[in-house]
Amino acid sequence: MSKMLFVINPISGDLDKEELAEDVRAFCLRNQIETDFYKTTGEEDERHLKQKINAFQPDIVTAIGGDGTVSLVAKAIIQSPIALGIIPQGSGNGLSKDLGIPQDFDEALHVLVDHHIMAIDTLDVNGQLSIHLCDMGFNALVVERFCEGETRGPGAYAWIAMQEFMGYTPKRYTIMTDGKTVFDGEAFMIAVTNAKAFGSNATINPSGIINDGEFEIFILEPFPKASSLGILYQLYTDTIDNSIYTHRFSCRSAEIVNHAKEHTQIDGEPVDLPEKIEFKVMPKSLRVILPNVQE
Repeated sequence: MSKMLFVINPISGDLDKEELAEDVRAFCLRNQIETDFYKTTGEEDERHLKQKINAFQPDIVTAIGGDGTVSLVAKAIIQSPIALGIIPQGSGNGLSKDLGIPQDFDEALHVLVDHHIMAIDTLDVNGQLSIHLCDMGFNALVVERFCEGETRGPGAYAWIAMQEFMGYTPKRYTIMTDGKTVFDGEAFMIAVTNAKAFGSNATINPSGIINDGEFEIFILEPFPKASSLGILYQLYTDTIDNSIYTHRFSCRSAEIVNHAKEHTQIDGEPVDLPEKIEFKVMPKSLRVILPNVQE
């Protein structure tokens, strides 16, 4: 009998989590899975979750929530034999979409008993864990405004983005890797990622591979407002590499100087990082539950 711990964020998304928990209990009973739950409170969750994991000794810890809940679980089990399960219930659900995990609750639940496990790369960002992406600039500003608001969902995110777009001023960044400066100038946004797309499905890294031992740095340089719709179209059609305003490259470590200390975010959460930010890949450091692909 396998043992699964389910971590529930009571406030992510807009569904009744008590009802979801009952569905999970019934599912695990049918499949002879020993089950326990941890509900986040926002107060020392990482420490309390690690204590729960040490006491229960699960094979799989499954996040029922959004990107923040997934990140919380990943921090608790990184570099361990325990696998991460994901039942997407947030606003963006970026990592789960990148990994091909069903966005439907029942389908995602079924993956827990019909799956394979893959070890994926993660990023160390000045000692903080990033399992999906870290960015600075415009999108990080929107993420911060979104987290400050009371309304959730893609519509709220899009509305904030539209409000902030017209007045946004690109900032200066310097990027160094392998001892060389590869970029020094203004950018609308810089993203550092193993993943392919944001939770909004905007693709910034079309050919990204999440377990190849490298990560990508995506740079969106300043562009005329008249080009914004074209860039948006390219982001949602996996053709952003065709834009004259973007470029990206792969590396295993990098340093970015955020000269203006512009807004930064990691995995959907605003973070306060210093002017100099160091990135390094942690190859195959997180085991993740993925759907079995039928040939």
